[in-house]
Amino acid sequence: MGSQGGFGQSKEFLDLIKSIGEARSKAEEDRIVLREIETLKARLSDPNTPKFKLKEYLIRLLYVEMLGHDASFGYIHAVKMTHDDNLLLKRTGYLTVTLFLNEDHDLIILIVNTIQKDLKSDNYLVVCAALNAVCRLINEETIPAVLPQVVELLGHQKEAVRKKAVMALHRFSQRSPGSVSHLLSNFRKRLCDNDPGVMGATLCPLFDLITLDVDKYKDLVVSFVNILKQVAERRLPKSYDYHQMPAPFIQIKLLKILAVLGSGDKKASEQMYTILGDIMRKGDSTSNIGNAILYECICCVSSLHPNAKLLEAAADAISKFLKSDSHNLKYLGIAALSRLIKISPDIAEQHQLAVIDCLEDPDDTLKRKTFELLYKMTKSSNVEVIVDRMIEYMISISDNHYKTEIASRCVELAEQFAPSNQWFIQTMNKVFEHAGDLVNAKVAHNLMRLIAEGFGEDDDTADSQLRSSAVESYLRIMGEPKLPSAFLQVICWVLGEYGTADGKYSASYITGKLCDVAEAHSADDTVKAYAVTALLKIYSFEIAAGRTVDILSECQSLIEELLASNSTDLQQRAYELQAILNVDAHAVEKIMPINSTCDDIEIDKNLAFLDGYVQQSLENGAEPYIPESERSGMLSISSFMTHEDHEPSTHTLRFEAYELPKPSLPPNAPPSSTELVPVTELSYVADIFQPTTSLPSASDSAASELKLRLDGVQKKWGRAHLLLPCPTHHFKQRHCEDSK
Repeated sequence: MGSQGGFGQSKEFLDLIKSIGEARSKAEEDRIVLREIETLKARLSDPNTPKFKLKEYLIRLLYVEMLGHDASFGYIHAVKMTHDDNLLLKRTGYLTVTLFLNEDHDLIILIVNTIQKDLKSDNYLVVCAALNAVCRLINEETIPAVLPQVVELLGHQKEAVRKKAVMALHRFSQRSPGSVSHLLSNFRKRLCDNDPGVMGATLCPLFDLITLDVDKYKDLVVSFVNILKQVAERRLPKSYDYHQMPAPFIQIKLLKILAVLGSGDKKASEQMYTILGDIMRKGDSTSNIGNAILYECICCVSSLHPNAKLLEAAADAISKFLKSDSHNLKYLGIAALSRLIKISPDIAEQHQLAVIDCLEDPDDTLKRKTFELLYKMTKSSNVEVIVDRMIEYMISISDNHYKTEIASRCVELAEQFAPSNQWFIQTMNKVFEHAGDLVNAKVAHNLMRLIAEGFGEDDDTADSQLRSSAVESYLRIMGEPKLPSAFLQVICWVLGEYGTADGKYSASYITGKLCDVAEAHSADDTVKAYAVTALLKIYSFEIAAGRTVDILSECQSLIEELLASNSTDLQQRAYELQAILNVDAHAVEKIMPINSTCDDIEIDKNLAFLDGYVQQSLENGAEPYIPESERSGMLSISSFMTHEDHEPSTHTLRFEAYELPKPSLPPNAPPSSTELVPVTELSYVADIFQPTTSLPSASDSAASELKLRLDGVQKKWGRAHLLLPCPTHHFKQRHCEDSK
């Protein structure tokens, strides 16, 4: 065999594959590939490289790109190979081009002419290779260049060419629907093609078109049913069988099409009942492909107008899926049942136990799919069981994203199907306790609102029992560690409103619990705010009832701490609590009425109660109020400018530039307390060591330097206070030079 390895490739190429396979790290693999890239660059740059060697080099380039490295230096050689007359080389060129390039690559323009020529070739293999490239590389701009040839090939004598031409036309309809809108009738014609492969290829574009406009293709229902019947009766060649199933992929596509055509159409659905029943009756559940066809039949039945016999057959098939030991078949059964309960909810009850058993499966994907089904199956009769199982599963998982989804669904089901308010509160407690920070804030407000409003049936006894049970449950839960902030807010609110309402618990006991909450969550200002407000309510109710208020030492410490808090909100609440404690019972009763949580409050947005005050102010000369929306453009800087005809205001802003300072000392004037001192860089050094008789002239510097006015300022720093007399003139001169 010489230098040739297996499969017609060189030993060098096989050694490359072997060395990459034996690489022990990504770095070692990259070194091998980079070395191969350098080798291929040298080989491809040689103009004398044989064409069959070039073919292998392009395949090796594919291998390089598969491993994540850039091989763009060889793209042009792949484009050139598509021009070759040799069939093997041309097909290799088309293969590599379709894998290297995309429809927006700059090199596409170089192969359009070659594709046009090859589409007219007498060799159908060349035509097929060109059609493959058309499906992958032709973009919206180049479709008109090849569209006439592709349409002509729909009538080619070779079935392989017709099939690929249908696929190319389908690609054009996806990329540019407007360019082939007048050619869509060709798909109808190819549906009647003698070759099953061409017919099967036509189903894909027809499915897309039917999905877009189902009414336009209602007349094809009979044709699709007849084709499906022929396939199910094994009238197609044996070559289309897969695992002893007749053309299963054609069956699946036909079932998808029939599901769309029969949705909401009783007449069309009735035409499909017979063939669907036959397929489900003859279905082979021993193979994966047989189960796939059964599943697609169930999906089709769920889309059609309901038929009792078909629904029963579908339920039997689902039962087999759910009882299987295979995780995949159980998942298939759950997915099929999710579709079927939309038209027949009663079917879910038959399989409820089997569905719940799927929750015990170790497969997380199956569990999640099962919970989605249980969510759809829930009603008033089974909500307690289903929600309890969902909460158990929520507690067991650590994925916060999915835990949030489960919690929101538990809340939704509890709000919609709760058999009693007590059960709803208990369920919400569990959800908040285990996923409080992940629950929407609205849920907490809804819970507080429910407790406040009660049953809504004017049954005060039942409402009181509801609130008492809520208080008892929250007092038990308060001892749990790491309670979520949102849940603690609910607890504080409920204890503040109803902690002492039934007289079972004293004010001292409830306030002590609230102080414990505030102390345990000292870093959470929101929880502390709720706790302080709850204390305020309890003390207010006690004062209004005429009872003596005994403030616990820990409560007094909490108030003193919050009075000095950095949070203005907490400070305000603490001051309000302190003020309430010093108010008489009658005033407290007016400020904090008992059980007024649910009172309807009417808000006067127009503030009509201020009309009298406004009218009196206007009569006294006040300026009328101008709404903010009408203020724009009314005020301008010019209105603030001083004018000659107006008296200047003592507090108006001045927008003109101030005049420059004028010199205050005449030339050669003796120094005084009102002299102007020049402020220049390092001027004080020279000023200190200059003789007192050589003062600079004010007229020389006042015009160019900014002056500081020292009127009335006592001099504390200068010659008289800082400098000592120099013993000799020589020392003073040398010191001045050193200072410079």
